[in-house]
Amino acid sequence: MSAINELRQTIARLRAPGGCPWDREQTHASLTRCLIDECSELLETIDALDMPHMREELGDVLIQVVFHAQLAEESGHFDLDDVAREVNEKLIRRHPHVFGDNRLDTSEQVLVKWEQIKAQEKAAKAAAAGANGNAQPEREKVFKDMPPRLPALMFAEAVWKQIQKKDLPHDGAVDSARVAGLAATLDDEALGRALFELAAAARAKGLDPEGALRRHATKVMSDVEKHLQQQGV
Repeated sequence: MSAINELRQTIARLRAPGGCPWDREQTHASLTRCLIDECSELLETIDALDMPHMREELGDVLIQVVFHAQLAEESGHFDLDDVAREVNEKLIRRHPHVFGDNRLDTSEQVLVKWEQIKAQEKAAKAAAAGANGNAQPEREKVFKDMPPRLPALMFAEAVWKQIQKKDLPHDGAVDSARVAGLAATLDDEALGRALFELAAAARAKGLDPEGALRRHATKVMSDVEKHLQQQGV
């Protein structure tokens, strides 16, 4: 048996009746903090070129991938083989200069071709949805594309920056007066202390500050977009 299949069996055993109580309680949402933590630890080993620890941290990230695939398999959505198959097909499809006869000589040409293929895939998905009666009209995006899971503080800051830059309506989504009042009292030291105390309080309460801020920033985006739709913008 391959090592990856042994790992899959281990995760499945941990999730099975009689397995580990902690593992059996986990959901996709509850594991997001674990994934962030493990990726951060992996990045540290990459920065240090610490190969023995990099191998260990890659394994910890792999646990997260296998765990999420196991959860999806249990609910009948997909399994790890589906994940690997889909990403392998995507790699082959987006490298026609390697697996086809489309010659590209520079990394710049590769990146241009990659984006062209992504656009074609998106158009094909939209066409397929239309053929199935599931098409949604294309709307101009209110918020520009951002890495969807930036660290929550960076994500929240980017959302507010776009609201201000585009002068988006945000009544009910953000209390501008409260924001301005808080800003008037802040300097670097006060900000650091307040953030640390909030993080510590969340820990004491058993709350996840990273997840809470990410979800709230996402809700702000959604509320602004709904407001614009109601205005017919």
